[in-house]
Amino acid sequence: MIWYGLLNIEDKIYDFFGKGAVICNVSLPDAEVLGNEMSKNLVIVESPAKVKTIKKFLGSNYEVMASNGHVRDLPKSNLGVDVDNDYEPKYITIRGKGDLVAALKKEVKKADKIYLATDPDREGEAISWHLFHTLKLENKKVYRITFNEITKTAVKESIKNARDIDMNLVNAQQARRMLDRMVGYRISPLLWAKVKRGLSAGRVQSVALRVICEREEEIDAFIPREYWTLDALLESEGSKKPLRVHYNGGEDKSNEINTKDKLDEVVSDIKKERFEITGIKRGERMRKQPLPFTTSTLQQEASKVLNFSTQKTMRLAQQLYEGIDIKGNGTVGVITYLRTDSTRIAREAAANASEYIKEEYGEAYNCPIQEQKKDGKKIQDAHEAIRPTDIRRTPEALKESLSRDQFRLYSLIWKRFAASMMMPAKYETLSVKFKAGDHKFSASASKRVFDGFMKIYTSEDDKEEEEEDILPCDLNEDTVFKFINTEEKQHFTQPPAHFTEASLVKALEELGIGRPSTYAPTITTILARRYVIKEGKNLYVTELGEVVNKMMVEAFPGIVDKDFTANLEFLLDNVEEGSVDWKTLIRNFYPDLDAAVIAAEKELEKVEIKDEVSDEICEECGRNMVIKYGPHGKFLACPGFPDCRNTKPYLEKIGIKCPKCGKDIVVRKTKKGRRFYGCEAGPECDFMSWQKPSEVKCAKCGGMMVEKGSKLQCIDQDCGYVTDKPNNAVLNS
Repeated sequence: MIWYGLLNIEDKIYDFFGKGAVICNVSLPDAEVLGNEMSKNLVIVESPAKVKTIKKFLGSNYEVMASNGHVRDLPKSNLGVDVDNDYEPKYITIRGKGDLVAALKKEVKKADKIYLATDPDREGEAISWHLFHTLKLENKKVYRITFNEITKTAVKESIKNARDIDMNLVNAQQARRMLDRMVGYRISPLLWAKVKRGLSAGRVQSVALRVICEREEEIDAFIPREYWTLDALLESEGSKKPLRVHYNGGEDKSNEINTKDKLDEVVSDIKKERFEITGIKRGERMRKQPLPFTTSTLQQEASKVLNFSTQKTMRLAQQLYEGIDIKGNGTVGVITYLRTDSTRIAREAAANASEYIKEEYGEAYNCPIQEQKKDGKKIQDAHEAIRPTDIRRTPEALKESLSRDQFRLYSLIWKRFAASMMMPAKYETLSVKFKAGDHKFSASASKRVFDGFMKIYTSEDDKEEEEEDILPCDLNEDTVFKFINTEEKQHFTQPPAHFTEASLVKALEELGIGRPSTYAPTITTILARRYVIKEGKNLYVTELGEVVNKMMVEAFPGIVDKDFTANLEFLLDNVEEGSVDWKTLIRNFYPDLDAAVIAAEKELEKVEIKDEVSDEICEECGRNMVIKYGPHGKFLACPGFPDCRNTKPYLEKIGIKCPKCGKDIVVRKTKKGRRFYGCEAGPECDFMSWQKPSEVKCAKCGGMMVEKGSKLQCIDQDCGYVTDKPNNAVLNS
């Protein structure tokens, strides 16, 4: 007789049937998932997009529901923090979430176990904690589970490794939320009062705005400096094409030629001299494979390569993480969690990548798995880098299942991860030094002898490096050269580049401002508020942004101080580690903020912003129109509102005449709000300047000068005259 043993009851079977019974153990799922007669489990995730996928992974005994993000938060109508009761937050159920909460409570009653499966970061931990209290789970069996990727293995493994809610993570998120709320709700009304419209301030966004404003000030104050580069073209016996060598300076150890006169002097000297080789160095150089993507580096590379905004990159990455419907496989998450500042790779994923690379590209391309060293920086090391959940799901294999933009982003992530697991590229290098009298020259070249990771991934930097000079292989110290000619180029030093979304993310990360989850929302907010506008890839501060930044720097220098903000992030990390009490952080922060707000309120009470009366006459009622402020800057409006609703653009005269037609120069704006100076007769007169014209005339050519920070520069670049800005030339911006 055959009996199918399910629960290790062999002894009872033998007692009943005797020792002749044959027992066959059949591998079945855990008792928890055997059917409706077993325990019922409820899994709560954040996004509805995950529900179907995770339900499929866990089976019929698991009900999966979504919270749609937060279910409770601080109220919108007030600060939501009881300052007099040790800064206790006053949480309420978010308006519109009542029906969802009721549905969740209904399922909670049916469940024996509740698994809170919100995102694996501080905010996700806080959402689980809010769900715990909103759904009144105190007397239930409640477990916190997290998975870095939405795959069957990862989800099932998370059930086995369920834990309690981590209150250190929750408190770090509570502290961040309350700090942001305090700054926004205490300072925004002051901006409203000052500028007279609904503006806002934010703890991180205000610092990001300041960073952009300071870069714009650097650009405006930048004075170009002339310099020249000099190459000599040489010919050796048997060479097929001239050899180009670069000037490295003279005996005075100065390699900069900053005037045409100095250039002519050097050229005159070297024409008389014989070029000789003074040193040849051959070597080998490795180009290291890139690290896999973090949130920041993914946003930067997607911006540079794909021209994606940070917001678009995060939206597409979220879709790839939550799951794509793959033909034959159903819905599967194809990348790991997208908010991370770690470059760590799970050992299993690294091993799978190693096997794949050996199979597809050969043993020579496989980089042995190495233990990663900590760099001392605080990172969310519980997460991995952003990588494909299965390296065998190549971009081409998924192309039919992905939209065009999803495919482009997935390809970038897949190639970067695969490249990070491959060997470095190897180059042979050659460096040659020359002299011509007292003048030194050099030439260098490199030849790639092994492509390594570059077989599948090449960044913009890698492409630039490939474009190097090729040197003859038979060069030696006795090679005789014939001078052919020189090539000279005039250059001017360039100002710092305007920020792009990618370079701003990099700057914020280097300054320690914000975290992976904050970069995209911060940039989106300052663009939405029109403090900053985007033209092409570049970000420019608007007049409104300048006004807000100036107020914040004057009234709240501590809030917009970069070091202070970075230190707060460090303290929040310490709260997460459990080494700093979150209430202590709030207790130390709020009194200083409160004192600054009170001081600013007293000053603002003395400021009465009246509508400035203009010389412009209203065509409809004959009144003098007044200058008002709107979301996009100044405009003219009739003071007879609401009887007269006439408005028109305000052209602010700066008291300088147009050098082309003699009419007034006025402040104008591009369609997106960037300020420039143009003639009031435009577009018939095409005069324009990004810098403000000055009443001081150029002492060298008599032309117009423009303001460059504390300097004045001739608007004619060929003239290039620069002088200090006298006090009587300082014009109000």
